[in-house]
Amino acid sequence: MLENIPTSTILFLDIETVPQYPTYNHLPEHFKKLWNKKATHLVKDDQTAFDVYPRAGIYAEFGKIICISVGYIAAKDSHLRIKSFYGDEEGVVLTQFAELLNSHYNKSHHVLCAHNGKEFDFPYIARRMLINGIKLPAILQMAGKKPWEISHIDTLELWKFGDYKNYTSLELMATIFNIPTPKDDIDGSQVYGVYYEEKNLQRIVEYCQKDVLTLARLLMKFKGEAYIEDEQMSIV
Repeated sequence: MLENIPTSTILFLDIETVPQYPTYNHLPEHFKKLWNKKATHLVKDDQTAFDVYPRAGIYAEFGKIICISVGYIAAKDSHLRIKSFYGDEEGVVLTQFAELLNSHYNKSHHVLCAHNGKEFDFPYIARRMLINGIKLPAILQMAGKKPWEISHIDTLELWKFGDYKNYTSLELMATIFNIPTPKDDIDGSQVYGVYYEEKNLQRIVEYCQKDVLTLARLLMKFKGEAYIEDEQMSIV
């Protein structure tokens, strides 16, 4: 039961991803052929694989992680502390995140929380770790585990109440629960341009951190616990 999970054992997280290469034309030929095949399921009307390439970042086989923001609520003061791992070198980002999980979130009572995490964040991180030759931390290992043995909370899943045909964005969830929206600067569809065209990674990091704050506030609504005020949050 959600109410039986101590808030202090939860690590809230959000990731930002982009295509591995800045443009379709930068793709190696063998990858270009594979993307062309993948894109047949994505294009509409007169679109081409070139047109939909900015969407490659949402697929772990063609994308990479440029930022992982995490947050935890300290038991002693109910203060949310947010930290980000980010950079152009995905292997470094993932290694640092793995070190955090291995050193501080390696017990059976620890839990990861993300919005749409079970469909996106958790598998994406695990796949990119394997691709980068990084051993999966125990909390990300799902092979052979029963569903109730996997320590992951997905706020989208909580909201579905078993209705698997419905998707509700974090922005919409925040709005209906009167939580300040995190989309006051950019949204996920703009990350590609901000990263490759503006070359403004810090802007993306700040956006990711806002999502973590919103996520934590949303879960507090589900748990019926006190709202996290701005002064109860800090970046570390």
